[in-house]
Amino acid sequence: MRRHPEKGSSMTTRPSASADATPQVLVVGAGPVGLTAANLLGTLGVRVLVVERHTTTSDDAKAISLDDESLRTLQLADLDEAVYPIIVPGTGTRYYGVGGRPLVHARGTGERRYGHPFKNPFAQPDLERVLLSGLDRFPHVDVRFGTRLVELSQYPDRVWATLASDDGDGTGGEATQRIEAAYVLGCDGGRSTVREQLSVPMRGRSCPDDVWLVVDTLDDPHDERYGMHVGDPDRPLVIVPGRAGRCRYEFRLRPGECAPGAAVPFGLVRDLLRPHRDITPEQVERSVAYTFHALLAERLREGRCFLLGDAAHMMPPFAGQGLNSGVRDAANLCWKVADVLAGRAGDALLDTYDMERRPHAQAMIDLSVRLGRIVMTTDHRRARVRDLCVRAALRSRRGRRYLTEMRYRPDTRVSDGALARADGPGQALTGTLLPQPVVLHGPGYTATRLDDVLGQGWSLLGIGLSEDDWTAVAAAALPDARCVDVVLEDRAPRERGGRTAVADGDGALDACLGSLPGHLLLVRPDRLIASVFTPGQAEHVARTLARFLSPPSVSQPPTAVRRSVIF
Repeated sequence: MRRHPEKGSSMTTRPSASADATPQVLVVGAGPVGLTAANLLGTLGVRVLVVERHTTTSDDAKAISLDDESLRTLQLADLDEAVYPIIVPGTGTRYYGVGGRPLVHARGTGERRYGHPFKNPFAQPDLERVLLSGLDRFPHVDVRFGTRLVELSQYPDRVWATLASDDGDGTGGEATQRIEAAYVLGCDGGRSTVREQLSVPMRGRSCPDDVWLVVDTLDDPHDERYGMHVGDPDRPLVIVPGRAGRCRYEFRLRPGECAPGAAVPFGLVRDLLRPHRDITPEQVERSVAYTFHALLAERLREGRCFLLGDAAHMMPPFAGQGLNSGVRDAANLCWKVADVLAGRAGDALLDTYDMERRPHAQAMIDLSVRLGRIVMTTDHRRARVRDLCVRAALRSRRGRRYLTEMRYRPDTRVSDGALARADGPGQALTGTLLPQPVVLHGPGYTATRLDDVLGQGWSLLGIGLSEDDWTAVAAAALPDARCVDVVLEDRAPRERGGRTAVADGDGALDACLGSLPGHLLLVRPDRLIASVFTPGQAEHVARTLARFLSPPSVSQPPTAVRRSVIF
């Protein structure tokens, strides 16, 4: 059964076309990361079962910002148009120093490098409803609310999971069911049952003495289209206006004001908000006192089980990258799982999930910790030095760009994984995300986002290649990919040889690829550039990628689980 939460009731049920089919992937957790993963897998034709221990999607506005990379991932799942009505697109962050004096307004470059605005506030309950509705498209994706994971047993060729849910007779008892799946994705949050079952520890540190109060309000007068980080050491504060009068406030608490997890007195909320607005109890949507964690799982893969989102990593909120890091996890992993299930790749491809995602997740954790120490310090001397350094940096072009364009945010760059480096001028692009400019496409020269031309799967972009070049490349055992002619020098994108053709629509395509005529870009389904090479290097690229993408021989025994976990 697929169980859908409805307003005013705990849930309703309806049959699913695949209710009796064995799922290929079990997704544990129906938060934003789990639902994003289910949509990506559903788009790729994978049979999925999503289980969530709560009876509905969340009513808590936890995460509040989607970045351009996350919106691009939702575009891959054909959900970006459904998400845009619930976000405030294209905002930035204004930083304030001692005494609340303005320091800098950071909002990215202003360009849509990946086809979407750089930063976009939203309310998590709205996002979860959109993501859940997106699964209605897929008869091969089932969702069960009020169902929790009890036990996992791993074997070389499958995972068995014991699930428990309300038995439906009104007595409060539970019915259990044992199901099998090829893979399990643990998207079940910071207190992950999957991670606990796998005995995977988290490494890092928590901040028990750093207590913050989060207050989500309604009917708010703020109309700013940017977040405000007030680094006044007397009371560090974050304000993030949202849609339709919603606003998020975060206050650093002083010792004794409220303990983490304790009920928050309305009087404390009213007093802290008094300089910013009047408030009534009915206008407080949520208030909670909590502490931060800076933690990364020791392993992101254990046999046939994977950890994503908060189950894999937790970080302070100051970089706005907690949820976005989880969406990157899903984008990196889901196509790999689908390719292995379809027989297009072997188990070694799944090992690249940890090696590709771990460095970036750690970099985001470190950035979040640094921003908290610098921006939200309560040390007056450190705060004054911070303000002086920022004002000095703004006097130079390089310093101004570093701060206003948020160049301190780590790039999603992969240095080791499912890549093939080849000598030549384009190696700086290998392991980076392919930009998504507007391109001219088709006989009518229609202006289209590049990803919408590439579609699902691998892509092979040939920049100004001849027919002889394409013939040479076709002889190499490269991944099955959509071949695309990239036409330079303001020439028309005329299709030939059965290939798609694109031309520059806004200047960004030429700026990115115009210096690489005669080269090819092999682009993965997650839009990461796997290789930049010439036709003569195609065989080298194919051999390098073969260790990840070649499916196992039928004569080979099943790959053993690296650490069998049987309970």
